[in-house]
Order: sequence, then C-alpha cells, then structure tokens
Amino acid sequence: MPKPQPFLDAATAAKRLGISRATLYAYVSRGLIRASAMGGDPRRRLYNAHDIEALKKRKAVGRRPREVAAQSLDWGLPVLNSSITLIENGRLFYRGQDAVRLAETATLEDIAGLLWQCEARDAFSAALALPQPWQAGLLKRLAALPLVERCQAMLPLIAAGRAIAWQREASRLWPGAAALLRALAAAASLSEPDQRPIHLHLARAWQLKPAGADILRRTLVLLADHEFNASAFAVRVVASTGASLGACLNGGLAALSGPLHGGTTSLVEVLLQEIDAAGDAAAVVEARLRRGEGVVGFEHPLYPEGDPRAAALLPLLPRDASRDALAAVMLDGAGKLPNVDFALVAIRRALRLPKESALALFAIGRTVGWIAHALEQHGEGKLIRPRARYTGPTITG
Repeated sequence: MPKPQPFLDAATAAKRLGISRATLYAYVSRGLIRASAMGGDPRRRLYNAHDIEALKKRKAVGRRPREVAAQSLDWGLPVLNSSITLIENGRLFYRGQDAVRLAETATLEDIAGLLWQCEARDAFSAALALPQPWQAGLLKRLAALPLVERCQAMLPLIAAGRAIAWQREASRLWPGAAALLRALAAAASLSEPDQRPIHLHLARAWQLKPAGADILRRTLVLLADHEFNASAFAVRVVASTGASLGACLNGGLAALSGPLHGGTTSLVEVLLQEIDAAGDAAAVVEARLRRGEGVVGFEHPLYPEGDPRAAALLPLLPRDASRDALAAVMLDGAGKLPNVDFALVAIRRALRLPKESALALFAIGRTVGWIAHALEQHGEGKLIRPRARYTGPTITG
C-alpha cells in the first residue's frame, strides 16, 4: 500500500495549488493551511496535505452557487450555524471546552447539561426525568430486534417522546429529554430505566467492575456530539418541521444505523473476526485490498493527524493481539491511525460486552448531542428545505 504524505514542502504545496510561494505563505498567515517546522528548523516549513487538498477543492468550485451548495453536503463548507460543537486543528470542543479533557472527569449527564445549556440537576433530578418501567414482557418480546429497531420501537412508549412540545420553554423540555436518554440507554442494554448515571446503569446491566464503568463514562462523553454528521443533520431536518423530540431521535437512530455511519462498527467487528481466525493481520489486509475491499476503522476526514477520541480511549485497554496487529499493519503500511469506530469495537472486545454494544454506546452517547441539535434547530424557527438540481429527462411539450 502506498503511504500517503501528510505534509508537503513549500514547492510541492504551491505546485498542487497552482500558486506562488508568496500566496502559499499568505494562506498560512490567514489560517487556511497549517504549517510546522521541518526537522526542528523554524526556517524550513512543511505544509498540511489535507488542508491543501481541501483548499484545492474549494478553489475548483469557485463562486458558482450550485457547485458550492453541492460540495457543502460532502465534507464541504459549513451550511448551518451552530454553537454546540467545534472540530478544529484536530481537536473536538463542546461549547468551547476540549472534549478529551472533559472526558477525564465528566459524566454524560454533565455533558448533557453543557450541550443543553442547563444545570444537569435541573434536567435529571426532576420527577419527569425518570421514565415509567417497561410494560411486562416488553423487553423479552423486543430482544430479538436489531439494536436500532429496538430503540425506535420503544421510544414512542415514553411520554416525552410523543409530545409536540416545541411551544414550551426549553427549561420545560429538559426533564423529558433526560427521560428519553435514560429510556434509550435502558432499551439498548435490555434493562429497566433508573436514576443512576448512564455509565453506571450500563455497567450494572453489563456486569462491569468500576474500571470498566469508567471506560464507559469516558466513551459516552467523547461520543456525545460530532457537529453536523449524518445523524445530527437528520435530527435537525426533523426538528425543523416541529415534530416531537421522539421523532427527532428516531431520525437520528435511522441515520446512525447505516454502514457508513454508526453501522461501521459491525464492519470493524467482521474485520477483527477475520484476523482472529487467520492469526495474520497483514495477510487479511492484503487479501481485502486484492478483492477491492476497504479496511474500515481507520482515518477520519476531519482528523488528518488522527482521531483524538480513539487516541484517548485505546490506551485505556489491555492488549488484544488481533487489534494491536491490525493497528500496526495500517500504521506501518498506510500511515493510517484508528478512528472512533475502531475504538468502540476495541472497547466491546476488551470489556466482553454483548453483541452490538459498540453501536449501543454510540447511540446512547450521541443521543445527548441529537437533543442539543433538536433544541437549537427549534430556536431557529425555520424549515430546512434545500432545492434540488434537476437531472431527469428533458421537458417536452
């Protein structure tokens, strides 16, 4: 596998963009391209290849409105305003606070208070924040459903999920949002909802020791939001129609289930199972590449120098021969680092969690962000309704 170059020298960078070196330096000063000292010599600089490719793509689009709009929906320019999450310079921030640092001590409930702009106790201590127990026999009847479908089936059973309550003040919605989060965690773990912090609820359902519970806590915090990914955007579209909060979460769950989003965790599981069986990560990767298949669980378009969430979580885990061998093969052969999908499956394996637990952690943590996006979009007071560029048959007659 050819190893991509993460940094370029000035001559190569300028040539890629079709500009002079003076213009290159101007782009650096404006923050459009990141640069770093070469070999510790401040007089020689290397330029971030990801930034250069992104700028090249933007220059190609130019100022043509239709092309700008189309590119914006594909890891492109921002399309909506939001004060919830920022991804910048390889770091993740929740309302201006570094998510990795928050994960050292915060609970998911703390992050809910931050993203929902309330005190966590105001949301989670209210009487309405605890959903009613599931109907007798319900968990058993729905246990065979895939995780996402099970959660979607159970959400309408929560009163807060059905209510068309957008006319109320946000403070009246917080306890219902907390009830929905607790209900989704219970549905995902096939347990009864309770008032424990979410990570402790899951630790009890999955019979984990305190060290395992702490890993869950950190994981949930780091998964709480990730700007306008597919599921968050789906939530905002649904919220913009005035639909119930439960309907918004249903939209997020539906988007999360796809193999290009949260469903990627199932593909990572399959990959690691192949390596478990073969005992040779390099051979499995080579065979996949020869078949024209990708190797999932590595790289992220927004983190060209490595996903900080994976970097924060993977060192907490004990050694795993297949996982570690795969990570080494991908780093040595392609210069690629693990992303959060890889980390989630690694956690599931390390803690010996039930099947689909990697996706469950993703859904439970991300519910906090989905609710924040629904609340923020409601405050915009307008429908998200883009126009289509027609590509069908020519009009006749």
